[in-house]
Amino acid sequence: MTFKESLRSTLKSFWNELLSYFNVAEDLEPQNEVEQSIRSSVSFKGSQLLVLIFAIFIASLGLNTDSIPVIIGAMLISPLMGPIIGMGLAIGIEDYQLLRRSLRNIVMAMIGSLLASAIYFLISPQYEGSSQLLARTSPSIYDVFVGLFGGAAGIVSIACRNKGQVMPGVAIATSLMPPLCTAGYGLATWQGSFFFGALYLFFTNMIFILFASLIGVKLMKFHSVVYQDTRRNRRIQTIVYAIVFITVGFSCYLTYEMVRKNIFMTKAKEFVEKEMNFPNTQVLSHKEYIDGGARHIDVTLIGAALPKDSLQLAMLTKLDSVGLGGTVLTIKQGFSLENKNVNAESSFEEFYSVVQRELSNRQMVIDSLQSVLDDMQSYDEESLAVAPEVKVLFPSIQDLALSRMVAASTSHNNVDTVNMVFVNAPKGLSADERKKLADYLGLRLKEKSIHITLNPANFPWPSVSH
Repeated sequence: MTFKESLRSTLKSFWNELLSYFNVAEDLEPQNEVEQSIRSSVSFKGSQLLVLIFAIFIASLGLNTDSIPVIIGAMLISPLMGPIIGMGLAIGIEDYQLLRRSLRNIVMAMIGSLLASAIYFLISPQYEGSSQLLARTSPSIYDVFVGLFGGAAGIVSIACRNKGQVMPGVAIATSLMPPLCTAGYGLATWQGSFFFGALYLFFTNMIFILFASLIGVKLMKFHSVVYQDTRRNRRIQTIVYAIVFITVGFSCYLTYEMVRKNIFMTKAKEFVEKEMNFPNTQVLSHKEYIDGGARHIDVTLIGAALPKDSLQLAMLTKLDSVGLGGTVLTIKQGFSLENKNVNAESSFEEFYSVVQRELSNRQMVIDSLQSVLDDMQSYDEESLAVAPEVKVLFPSIQDLALSRMVAASTSHNNVDTVNMVFVNAPKGLSADERKKLADYLGLRLKEKSIHITLNPANFPWPSVSH
């Protein structure tokens, strides 16, 4: 055998060995068992419907409170994957009865999820979009890949014997429930950007989970149903591929816009930080944004006023040089001299007076808090000093606890401060002793009203706990 033949044989052996690691044929379950598993998860009735409703409210709570762990919990609970994978299986094996049933169930699940989450947000509205709500309104090409690979992992997991813990991970990665709840929030608050953005994100995930399931069924060579309609099957598959193509195209456009915006925001921020450096003037604040396709940079300066026209012209020239040409630059100068009769000294005095007022207001807050702190500290010190005196005057008292409490009414807005004294006297106190104790403590602590509670149950007294 020549060296060339030996090398070809070695490479072929290596290639076959490598391919064997990716061969799942031996691990596949029988088709009828896989079909039964998928068909059983298609319907939303009984317990599955209740679980779906509970998952909707959990996801809504997580979005409302901006809690990632709660949102992840809702993803794990949600049974939405069933009918989507069912649609992929149905198209793959040409079972249109299963396709109709899966489609009907996913539509009903969507409607139910939207209504339930909308009702939740009407009862407990989230008027400002949290980070988790906003994250469910900006679909991109990355969501296409998440749905595609998530669906592929899902169908392989269902079809193989060695399932592991794949489906919980797929449920978290593909994130089907939170977008529906975000769309419900948009519906409840009449915000179209939330409603349509989140609905499109859900639609993107659903389409590519379905598509991955369809491709998986084809690659695993599942047999079609006995009665076939070739023209109908070709038409449905054409529709699926067309929807996939359109979704990918639109997602690519959204990704392009997102990347373009991020590049602009980064460049604009660097431009302000590097180029707008002046000896006696500083950037007080800056904001970069895109509005209606137009790029904007708003900058507020503070310090010595700069010539407005020449500054604007110089900055626009620099914008062109860093690839930000066409950006609308708005420069506002804090304490600028609009009036020609006002000199720089008066501008500085105006700035100085503003700072002084702010410092004065903050000092008032500090003094108020210090007064409250001193009062509480004085009360605590007096309370510690009272205990030995009470022991001498009232020998039957073993422990004493003093507290200044705030009492609030649950029916109206009335609140009051109450001075409470908890007494541990196992042998009890007579009415006369209780009155004398109240009078003494009122005089000692300089409080008009003292309320005594004798021998409260389960109180952690020092003499008992030790």
